[in-house]
Amino acid sequence: MMKLCPIFLFFLFGQLVLCQIQDKVDFIKAEVQIEPIPKEKQVNGTVRYEFQVLKDVDSIFLDAVNTEFSSVLLDLKKVKFSNDGKTISVHKKFRKGGTHFLELTYTSKPKQTVYFLGWEDKNPSNNQIWTQGQGKYTSHWLPSFDDMNEKVEFDIRIAAKNGLSVFSNGKLVDKNAIKENKKVWTFNMDKAMSSYLVAFAIGDFEKKTTTSTSKVPIELYYEPKDSLKVEPTYRYTKEIFDFLEDEIDVPYPWQNYKQIPVQDFLYAGMENTGATIFSNTFVVDSVAFTDKNYVNVNAHEMAHQWFGNLVTEQSGEHHWLHEGFATYYAYLAEKEIFGEDYFYWRLLETAEALANFSGDGNGEALTNSSAGSLTFYEKGAWALVMLKERVGELNFKLGIKNYLTKYAYQNVTISDFMWEMEKASGMKLSDFKEMWLQESEFSFDKVKDFLIDKSTSVCTYFDIKKAIEKKNTLAETILMDRWDALQSDDLKYHLVLDYGSELSEDFVKRILDGESIRVRQAIAFSLEKVSNQIQNDFEGLLQDKSYKTIESALYRLWTDFPNNQKSYLDKTDSIVGLPNKNVRLLWLTLALVSPEYNTELKPDYFDELSGYTSSEHHFEIRLLAFEYLKNIGGLNDESLRNLVEACSHHVWHFKKSSRGILKNFLKGEGNIARLKSIYPSLGQEQQQYLDKALSK
Repeated sequence: MMKLCPIFLFFLFGQLVLCQIQDKVDFIKAEVQIEPIPKEKQVNGTVRYEFQVLKDVDSIFLDAVNTEFSSVLLDLKKVKFSNDGKTISVHKKFRKGGTHFLELTYTSKPKQTVYFLGWEDKNPSNNQIWTQGQGKYTSHWLPSFDDMNEKVEFDIRIAAKNGLSVFSNGKLVDKNAIKENKKVWTFNMDKAMSSYLVAFAIGDFEKKTTTSTSKVPIELYYEPKDSLKVEPTYRYTKEIFDFLEDEIDVPYPWQNYKQIPVQDFLYAGMENTGATIFSNTFVVDSVAFTDKNYVNVNAHEMAHQWFGNLVTEQSGEHHWLHEGFATYYAYLAEKEIFGEDYFYWRLLETAEALANFSGDGNGEALTNSSAGSLTFYEKGAWALVMLKERVGELNFKLGIKNYLTKYAYQNVTISDFMWEMEKASGMKLSDFKEMWLQESEFSFDKVKDFLIDKSTSVCTYFDIKKAIEKKNTLAETILMDRWDALQSDDLKYHLVLDYGSELSEDFVKRILDGESIRVRQAIAFSLEKVSNQIQNDFEGLLQDKSYKTIESALYRLWTDFPNNQKSYLDKTDSIVGLPNKNVRLLWLTLALVSPEYNTELKPDYFDELSGYTSSEHHFEIRLLAFEYLKNIGGLNDESLRNLVEACSHHVWHFKKSSRGILKNFLKGEGNIARLKSIYPSLGQEQQQYLDKALSK
C-alpha cells in the first residue's frame, strides 16, 4: 500500500468534504441584487441566501468563478471564508436543524456566461447585456451552485441605466428610479429552480403582451427597429402555449412567460425559467417566415418549462429527459400548426440524419452523458415517438402527467420516468429501454416502417424511389406518370431535390408554372444549369416570397446568362433577405465582380460589403461577408482588423471559421506584412492572438 504524505491527505480530505457537504444543507431562498458595469465588463452584486442545516457540518460552499468578495456575513456577522477563484467556502460548525442567512457582497469579472455587446461602438441602440448559463455556469456572475440538484427560489433586483429595459425570471413587481440616472428592476419568483436557469438581459427593448387561454401572461420582447417583424417572429406563440398545456395536461408551472431576442446568442435559444432568451436571427418578416421561422425553437424552449425546469435531471446521463422531450413536444406543436404531413417529413429528415451518423460508427446511447446534440435531441425525440407507439396514446399521456406531477420542482432520473410509464401502461418496458435508450445504433428500419405506416406521402416517396431503382429507368418516366396524383408539397419537394437535375425542360417548366413556392424552391436548389428554354420561367423565381429561393435563383441566373447580369442585379438591388442578409451580401459580391455593372458605384458597394464585417453586425452576417470578400480577394485593412477581432469571438463556430479564414489569408504573398502594418491599431487581446498566429 502506498503511503500518502500529510499534505496530500489534507488536500484529499478537503476535496471529499467539498464534494459531500452540500447534501447536509438545503439552500431555500436567494435575494439577489446586481449592477452590471459595461465599461469594466463586470458585475457588482450582493446575494443573501437562506439555508437550513440538515446534518451537522463544519463548512459550506458556493461556486463562484473569478469573483472577489468585499463582505461575507453569516447571520449578520462577519465570518471566516476562503476563496480559491472557483468556490467560496465558509468555515463554521453548523448544527442540524438551524436556519441561517449568508450574505455575500462581491465583484465578478465573468469570462463567459455574461456577454456585453455593443458598448464599444457609436450606436447606443446596440447596447446589450445578456446571460447564458447552459447547465452550470451562472456561478461566473452569481455565487451559486454548479449543480442542478440544488433548487432555490431566486428573487432578483437589477440596476440599469435609464432608457434601458431589463428582463429576468419571474414577475416584475417594482421599477424604481435611483440616483445617477438609473432604475432598479425587481423580479419575484415564487417557486424554486436550479441556478443555471437564472438569467437576465438588458438593452433597448419594447414588448407586446398576450395571454394564454389559462390566463398566463406572455411577454414578447423586440427591438424598436423590429416593430414590423413582431407578428411573423412570434406567430403562433399563444397557440403553441395553449397546445402544450393541453397536450401535456399539466398546468404551466411558473408565474408568467417571456421571450427576448438578443444579438450574437450562442445557440438558437435557452429555456431560462419563465424567461427564454433566443437568437435575434429568428426575428423575421413574413417573407423570411417561409424559409426560417421561430416556431420550432419557440415550442422547444417553451416545452422545457416543464421538461428541464419543472423536473430537472440529476446528472448528464439523464439529459434525454430535457432535450429529447423538448424536441418531441416541439414537433407535436408543429404538427398541430402545420399538419401531419409536415410532422412526418420532419421526422424522416431527422431519422436519415441519425442513420447516417450511426452508420458511420458514431452511434451513441441516450444514457451516454457525453453524447452529442443529435443524439439527445433527435434520437431522444424518436425514443418518445416509439414509446408512445408502444404503450398507446392514453397510457403515454397518463404516464407523462403522473411523472410531472410526482416530481414537480424536483430532480429526476430516466428510471423515475420509465417507472411511471410502466405503471401507467401496465407493461414491462425493459426491452424498450435496451433498444431505444441503451443501444448506440439507431434502428432506422423500424422508424422507416413506422413512417411508411403512418404517412401516405412518406410511403409514396419510398415506393417511387424503389420503382425508379428497380426499373433502372429515367426518374422522369415514373414521376410524370404519378405527378398529378401527388397531394403533398413535401413529397414533391423531396422528389425534386432528389431527381431535379435529371428532369426534362418541359417537366421543369411544368413545375415552375404550376406548383407551390415550396416545390418551386426545390427547382432553384437542384438545377445545375438553366437552359435557354426555361430561362423565362426560371426568372420568375426572383419574384417568389422566399429569400432562399431568390438567393439561389439570382446566383444561377447570373452565372448561366452573363449577358443578362445587369438586368438580374437591377431586379434584386433592393432585397436584403433573411436576418443574415443573404440576398444583399450575394448581390454586393456579384455587383463587384460584374465588369460593366455600375462601375462608378463599385467603391460604395465594396465599402458596404466590408462594413458588414464589423462587430456591430450579427456574426452570421459577418461570416458571410468575410467569405465573400475572401473569394473575391477584397479584404481591406478595416475588414482585416475585424477578422482578427472575430478570432476571439465568444461564439465558438464563428471564432473557428474566422481563424480558418485568417490562417489561409496568411499563406498569401505579402499578407503577413499587411497584418503587421495594422498590428499597432489592434487591441491587446487581438495583438496577443495575432502574435500566436504569426509564430506558427
